[in-house]
Amino acid sequence: MSTPDLHLQTMFLLNADRRIIGTREPEPRPGPLLSLIRGRETCVWAVSADVPRDVANELDRLARQEPPVSDFQHAPLHAERYLSLLEGSVYSGPAFAFSEEIEPPNDTVLIEDVSLLDRHFSGWDASEIPSSAPMIALIEDGHVVSVCFCARKSNVAAEAGLETAIGFRGRGLAARVAGAWALAVRATGRAPLYSTSWSN
Repeated sequence: MSTPDLHLQTMFLLNADRRIIGTREPEPRPGPLLSLIRGRETCVWAVSADVPRDVANELDRLARQEPPVSDFQHAPLHAERYLSLLEGSVYSGPAFAFSEEIEPPNDTVLIEDVSLLDRHFSGWDASEIPSSAPMIALIEDGHVVSVCFCARKSNVAAEAGLETAIGFRGRGLAARVAGAWALAVRATGRAPLYSTSWSN
C-alpha cells in the first residue's frame, strides 16, 4: 500500500463508498470536505459523506486527473476548482513514512503511567493511554521532557503526535523519541507515519 493511501486510511474513517465520515482520533471530528494526498507515484483522495452527491462526483472526477508530484508545495492541478466547489479554506502540509533503517535509541521509555507527564504535559488522563499507545518518552529528573504517541491509528498504520517541553527544544530530543516510537509501532504490525503543516 502506498504512503498516501496509508495516510488517508489512518487519518479518516471511511464508509463503504470511501467517503469521509470522521477522523480517526480518540475523539473523532467530522473531517474535511475533501482530502487530497499526493505522492511521488500516486495520488489518493476522499470526499466527505456530507458533500452532495453531484458535487462529490465532480470532485472525484477532478481528483482522478491529479498527477503524482515531486514538489509538494506546488498547488494541485485543480486547486481553484476545488475551492469554488467547496467554498472552504485550505490546510496543507507534508506527510512522511519513516526510514527503514532506524537506530534504536537506548534512553527512551514506554509510558504507561500518566503521572510522569504531569510537570510538562498536564491534561493527559489515564484513559487516553490505550488509544495513544505506544507512547514513548525521554525522561530527565523524573519527568517526561519529550513524548511521541499515536495521534491516530488504523489497522495498517499509526500517525505520530509529538511534543517537546519548552526549555528542552533544539536538542534533538524529538527525533530520538520519534525514532523509538516508529520502532514500537512497527512491532505492532503497523506502518509509522508523520505529518505536519507547512507553517510548522
